[in-house]
Amino acid sequence: MTLLLSNAQAMSGTESIIYMVGWIVLLGVLMYFMFYRPQKKEQARHDSMIADIQVGDAVLTSAGFYGIIIDINDDTVIVEFGSNKNCRIPMKKSAITEVEKTGSE
Repeated sequence: MTLLLSNAQAMSGTESIIYMVGWIVLLGVLMYFMFYRPQKKEQARHDSMIADIQVGDAVLTSAGFYGIIIDINDDTVIVEFGSNKNCRIPMKKSAITEVEKTGSE
């Protein structure tokens, strides 16, 4: 009888470990779909938006300024802000958060 009781307790411990590992795997998969995957999707969307910018597009910068792109280099753009045509600032392409196409596509 004691042998059966100890055998049942040992089996319960093994099942408990398998159950715990299952929960850890489930939480890992859940965290992947809640955090990593959407962030990767958003980064891909931002990269494609930056690749498609053209001279004349209206942009919103990460600082919250609206402007028009007047020149594009490798990793920088020159943006003209406001109605003053002398306010031109070079900035990194990664500082652009939104693009609005102004030309006919």
